[in-house]
Amino acid sequence: MRTIKAMLVAGAAALMAAGTAEAREIKIGFVAPKSGGAAQLGDQMEKGARLYMKLHQKELGGDTINLIVRDSKRPGGPIAKAAAQELITREKVELLTGLVFSPNAMSVAPLATAANVPVVIMNAGTSWITTLSPNLARVSFTMWQAGFIMGEHAAKVMKCKTAVSGYTNYPPGKDSVAAFKRGFEGAGGSVVESLPMGGPRSAPDFTPFFQRVKDIKPNCFYVFVPGGNHAAGASKTYVALNMKRAGIKLIGPGDVTHDLQLQSIGPNIAGTVVAIHYHADLPNATNRAYVKAFKAEYGAKATPDFVSVGGYDGMAAIFHVIKAAKGKRITAKGAIASLRGWKHNSPRGPIMIDPVTRDIVQNIYVSEVWNDGGVLRHKVLRTFRAVKDKCKVLKIGKCGK
Repeated sequence: MRTIKAMLVAGAAALMAAGTAEAREIKIGFVAPKSGGAAQLGDQMEKGARLYMKLHQKELGGDTINLIVRDSKRPGGPIAKAAAQELITREKVELLTGLVFSPNAMSVAPLATAANVPVVIMNAGTSWITTLSPNLARVSFTMWQAGFIMGEHAAKVMKCKTAVSGYTNYPPGKDSVAAFKRGFEGAGGSVVESLPMGGPRSAPDFTPFFQRVKDIKPNCFYVFVPGGNHAAGASKTYVALNMKRAGIKLIGPGDVTHDLQLQSIGPNIAGTVVAIHYHADLPNATNRAYVKAFKAEYGAKATPDFVSVGGYDGMAAIFHVIKAAKGKRITAKGAIASLRGWKHNSPRGPIMIDPVTRDIVQNIYVSEVWNDGGVLRHKVLRTFRAVKDKCKVLKIGKCGK
């Protein structure tokens, strides 16, 4: 009898274990531009995310992720907000992610709070976004990380005494030039003018803005524009107006020499200096493996950029959240708790989520574009390690909340 009883107990335990280990489909909502002028950015982000899913699927055991994609179409918030709301209420997603543009992320923040859903931001860089909801964490970058460092570097190392800043007129553009001004003037330089250059929905004709800068003749011209078509248009205008020959150095965050647009700009863009957390030429083993895997998956001519890395690392963070949930449904409280202090070896170098601000801590690379036998590449000049968001460190404006 004891043997039979023991067998029954063991069988019941096995059934309970099997039930506990039953595979789950985890619904993740992904909001990004999949049509319109910014579709290339949404495509890069999704490619990075899906590549991580493919390479690391075994880490989830029998569980699978159902990545439900919705098109945010434009930088403005209403479409992204409606998409996120549908994903939360109809699809019952456990977590939201994606979010290329800052206004998209801002529009989703109150939904994250009201519905108590965690959000992993894969791109949007306006520094104070994470103050809008306790349920947001960001794995990408902040405008202050690159902008402040570029400002100090321009004054101290490049010896620029005067600068003009030009920016796409929406929150991250304003954030970026504020960061540059703080770093540049704190290091002894003077920003003599700041020019808004159209909005983010479509790339304007940059010629009148750049011609004005050429007439002013500053030592440095700091430009923030979104990656993609804006970046190509701005950098090509700098080349077309022979501004380098006029003694004006083009500098900015890495968007102005976006990996996807760099070869199309032309060899005269060589010498441009940018500050950024990732470009495809970073000389570390993890990045070389990432570039190789990206090309193997998407074609020999495919190039990963900073948006793709945001997708890749964002999915790494989501895998961490899923594993921390131990088979249970993801909660905002559990997800954010698991991400505080999370560390990861990224293609960009080591990253961490700040346990206080829920924002990214990472290396920033000051890099110069150079012509490698007809191929334009980025060469790292300086590495700033474990950079926090300077806006929150200094408690500036909305970052002080």
